[in-house]
Amino acid sequence: MSGQFYFETIPLAEIALKGLTTQIQPRQPVVLVVDDEHVIADTLTAILSRSGFTVTPAYDGASALQIAHALVPDLLITDVFMPGMSGIDLAIAMRAAHPDCKVLLFSGQASTLDLLASARREGHDFALLLKPVHPTELLARISECIQMPATELSVV
Repeated sequence: MSGQFYFETIPLAEIALKGLTTQIQPRQPVVLVVDDEHVIADTLTAILSRSGFTVTPAYDGASALQIAHALVPDLLITDVFMPGMSGIDLAIAMRAAHPDCKVLLFSGQASTLDLLASARREGHDFALLLKPVHPTELLARISECIQMPATELSVV
């Protein structure tokens, strides 16, 4: 045997005649969740995975940028206050590298509004979600960010 393989070619028109069907799944939005508190990042990852997203967690800004280089996210969800790179700095860097990436910041600290105002003065406008957040509200805000009808998202 020469190591060559032969596969029968079936014309597309015959596939339907033979009763064969194909299912093409719509592309799932890719979400990158970043929080230095592992339990928060992992919990959000679980919620979003069960709701139909392709989700990857990261626990700091530098790791998030490395991940985004390999798997470009449709949406970045990041905590604002993290050691090293802040969520706002991460969001700015992410948008510079991937201009189509949507950004949703989340924080439980009141001083976040000052940082957001500063970023807006520099031309960066990001959506903010306050901690703690209920999964239903989270999914609704994600829907707004990526312009997917909220009816397509569900909490499982």
